[in-house]
Amino acid sequence: MSRDLSPKCKLCRREGKKLFLKGERCYTPKCALNKRKYPPGVHGAKGRPRLSEYGLELRTKQQLKRSYRITETQLKNSFKKADRKQGDTSENLIRLLEKRLDNVIWRAGFAVSRDSSRQMINHGNVLVNNRRIDIPSYQVKIGDEIKIKPKMIPKIKEIIAHPWGETKQSSWFSIDKENLAVKILTEPKAEDLPKDIDLRLIVQFYSK
Repeated sequence: MSRDLSPKCKLCRREGKKLFLKGERCYTPKCALNKRKYPPGVHGAKGRPRLSEYGLELRTKQQLKRSYRITETQLKNSFKKADRKQGDTSENLIRLLEKRLDNVIWRAGFAVSRDSSRQMINHGNVLVNNRRIDIPSYQVKIGDEIKIKPKMIPKIKEIIAHPWGETKQSSWFSIDKENLAVKILTEPKAEDLPKDIDLRLIVQFYSK
């Protein structure tokens, strides 16, 4: 599967906000966005250009894609699934992204970034209902129990002890930090979904 190998700090600067792509570095004064708040590139220091309606939709879509560390094809396919479901397409879309296994591991505080979470899953260190799952995009379901293989426990407990290992405030799953287990209790509720991205702009972008 293709991956975005672009410099992570440049992606944050391009979007003008922290996407927490570099784990612990994002929580320190070394974060590039603290030092250079303007976009990357030769003309970046001139500031951010005024965006057209299409430009705003595109930037919002790019921000969502880069936050969840997925490809354009994955985001487009997720949108098609969300559009086929009953209810609000924008909420359906963000719920599909939130229920990705790599996102749940990160939100539980077991990884410093979504990239780190994906690597942990790809290496076979995550069990869902006592079955090894090595697909980061796996959609968790109500009742699923997610565990970490014992060999990873010391490293993850070290991560949890730092600020970048904090739980990202999700009430739709419970966390057992002692045994490093996550239990999916319900579907993500409206209050659990990210509020910093205007999903309506993404729906408009893909609906054209």
